[in-house]
Amino acid sequence: MSSHVINYELDPSKRIPLVTGNNNFKSVTDIICAPVEQPAPSWWWIAISASGSVLLLLLSMLGYLFWEGIGVWGLNNPVAWGFDIVNLVFWVGIGHAGTLISAILFLFRQKWRTSINRFSEAMTIFAVICALIFPAVHTGRPWVDYFLLPIPNSMAIWPNFRSPLLWDLFAFTTYFTVSLLFWYVGLIPDLATLRDRAKTKTRKVVYGLFALGWRGANRHWQNYEKAYMILAALAAPLVLSVHSIVSFDFATSQLPGWHTTIFPPYFVAGAVFSGFAMVISLMVIARELFGMKDLVTMYHLECMNKVILATGSIVGYAYGMEFFVAWYSGNEYEAFAFINRAFGPYAWAYWIMISCNVISPQFFWFKKLRTSIPVMFIISIFVNIGMWFERFVIVMTLHRDFLPSSWGYFRPTWVDLSTLVGSFGLFFTLFLLFLKFLPMVAIAEVKGVMPAANPHHGEDH
Repeated sequence: MSSHVINYELDPSKRIPLVTGNNNFKSVTDIICAPVEQPAPSWWWIAISASGSVLLLLLSMLGYLFWEGIGVWGLNNPVAWGFDIVNLVFWVGIGHAGTLISAILFLFRQKWRTSINRFSEAMTIFAVICALIFPAVHTGRPWVDYFLLPIPNSMAIWPNFRSPLLWDLFAFTTYFTVSLLFWYVGLIPDLATLRDRAKTKTRKVVYGLFALGWRGANRHWQNYEKAYMILAALAAPLVLSVHSIVSFDFATSQLPGWHTTIFPPYFVAGAVFSGFAMVISLMVIARELFGMKDLVTMYHLECMNKVILATGSIVGYAYGMEFFVAWYSGNEYEAFAFINRAFGPYAWAYWIMISCNVISPQFFWFKKLRTSIPVMFIISIFVNIGMWFERFVIVMTLHRDFLPSSWGYFRPTWVDLSTLVGSFGLFFTLFLLFLKFLPMVAIAEVKGVMPAANPHHGEDH
């Protein structure tokens, strides 16, 4: 190695600090535990009241749906899929950032993940909960959804294992189970910290129950690290498989505009794209309100913005490649499907998608913009809007099929719109409860990347 090349591992003075300020182990613990231990601020009560009210809207819409049937949605022929499938794919995509940050970046030893992994893991779980609502009610008779499960019974009902909708069931349940275990295992040392700091008997008992007797012994850490590594290895392929399987709902059909092999990688990139954007949207607010700027630094936010730029570029490439393949194939139906997207009745949705998903992330090429809190917040909001419209545009391919006589136009009803808004109420209610009762940053992992964690820290080399 030449003398002018800096080895960041051997020269700690050249590393970018992952924890800023004059913080030590005790101050980091105090900062992270403060939102959990202190009384909830007034803004939290206002926010939880608002999100709870919107959650009640979701519950009332689901009750109305069960009472009246799916005719209350705007579904028609030929648009047999509407907001329910759009929302399903949107929420599953939001849940991808957590697994990517937690599992894949952990396996690649990316230390900048430590301040944001807990936050994004929680977001993953809550987004998947929101997503699971829609395929359950989309069946039309959710009380017989057990038909999907391969359970032998007297009626001799077996699911069709060739259906990608059944693959969705297995993919979602596996993804949710592994993500929940991964999140919980990472929480155990921090739950023990909250148990030991508890001032009331109730908190001590509750946190102690979930801490599983953690004492920080050497054997505990060894078992913890083995379990964490195994779950990370299990979760890593799920990042690729889950949204690939969701894309098979479309790609295994014969419909022009859907029947394409680019869907699996395109959907995965889009899922990571939207997931990171949602993490940015929520993180820039939380770090300000809870005083976490020393732990979630501009370096963390900039790294996430670079991921948004990379995945946004992949999504833009996929949009262009879809048009190229439609033209190159020589299939007039395929070509019409994409021309219709750009210039047909839903052109307004298509160009919103292009503007938000392709154009807005390009501002992150400039360091000044990708390190600006207002800019990154606005762009992250645009990305989430654009990714919802991407799923809407894909599903609306149904509105013009092979026969012009059967063409239609999908218009969402007030039930469709209320259910979409209500799903955000469920997400934010769960998220606000998480912020209040559990540490939003992994205490043990953040301490592990501080200079004081190095056994040679302070030595005169």
